[in-house]
Amino acid sequence: MKIVIAGAGGVGTHLAELLSKEDQDIVLIDENPEKLANIANSFDLMTLNVHPTSINGLREAGTNKADLFIAVTPDETKNMTCCMLASAMGAEKTVARIDNDEYLLSQHSEFFKKMGINSMIYPELLAAEEITEALKRSWVRQWWEVHDGALIMLGIKLRETAEILNIPFKDLNGSGVNYHIVAIKRGEETIIPNGDDELKSGDLAYFMCTKKYIPYIRKIVGKEHYEDVRNVMIMGGGMISVHAAKFAPSYMNVKIIEQDTAKCMELNNLLETDDALVIHGDGRDASLLMDEDIEHTQAFVALTDQTEINILACLTAKRMGVRKTVALIENMDYIGMAEKLDIGTIINKKEIAASHIYQLMLDADVANVKCLTLANADVAEFLVKPNAKVTKKEVKDLGLPYGVTLGGLVRAGEGMLVSGNTQIQAGDRVVVFCKSMLMKKLDKYFN
Repeated sequence: MKIVIAGAGGVGTHLAELLSKEDQDIVLIDENPEKLANIANSFDLMTLNVHPTSINGLREAGTNKADLFIAVTPDETKNMTCCMLASAMGAEKTVARIDNDEYLLSQHSEFFKKMGINSMIYPELLAAEEITEALKRSWVRQWWEVHDGALIMLGIKLRETAEILNIPFKDLNGSGVNYHIVAIKRGEETIIPNGDDELKSGDLAYFMCTKKYIPYIRKIVGKEHYEDVRNVMIMGGGMISVHAAKFAPSYMNVKIIEQDTAKCMELNNLLETDDALVIHGDGRDASLLMDEDIEHTQAFVALTDQTEINILACLTAKRMGVRKTVALIENMDYIGMAEKLDIGTIINKKEIAASHIYQLMLDADVANVKCLTLANADVAEFLVKPNAKVTKKEVKDLGLPYGVTLGGLVRAGEGMLVSGNTQIQAGDRVVVFCKSMLMKKLDKYFN
């Protein structure tokens, strides 16, 4: 697959790194030679120092033969322009990074497709949605819904209070089991479990279940006593904070702490009075946090553009008694450290963008893809086509690649778990969990 990426910033470089590991034909273009200097030597791809909106530059990159053209520069207008040019030159699919949520409205999708833009991503908006889901459930690290909630994936950090520790799965999973543990993150290792594996305190376990059994899972993992989030403090006044405040349920009281006076004024213009209270100050200042009643705050969200500051602020908040913390971690090297420090929910815009774009690479009909930042794994919702390979045998006889597990399926709108004896049918929506960058290998099973 030939993929041209315009923009060698954080998102573009991360995508290039991920996709180059899949033996794809990648060309990364940027007008800044310094951004490209070290990339070509580190990854198996081609770099080109041209302007993304240059017709000659796009031709040199082979855009006319591109299966996918991705524009992720910091400039929305530039991204849309080069996608339109790429489409006119023959690129099969295009995707543009934007910062205007109006463009994402469903009534505009055909309009943009006619212009040559097949898909759009707004990472800040997607990040805000993830934060809101994390705040709604203080006891969960990650929450992912399949087919309007017919199936739910829960990422849960296990403590000593969990009832299901140190029991082999073959003993834990009786005939009446109503959940499926699809993966475990333990230290640096991601485990696709079998019958001999067992859960340990400190594991990040990924459960698949239906909504009906969420209270039961909350009980067996020992999280019933976790207080629901009512009061939220957000540090940093960027667009993620704005969207998170707007998305927050009406029962949550949101305070945004921002150091820059001009930004505080901008926030007051962007937000309604019932969206959030804007406070001028430093979110790392313990005395300010005390003045703002942090002892009665259930969640602290650090969203500045500095990863180190976000980590330190969350640690400060936890030391002051806040149970739920969320941190924006832009530096990929810090994600493992943040997890070891037990920061809580970690948000990374690069991974969010990668999830959306990776979906466009798959030949099978995929409705949803999510990169699980902490687990170094991906989860996706595949629609099974008539006569697909997965319909020919029971799951245990399919010969799925190592590192792949089927977490559940939705049939006629009803969610159900998958076992080795399950016979998948055409029209099913199957949730596939696999270690990172294996998803493309599953196309042949679902087409």
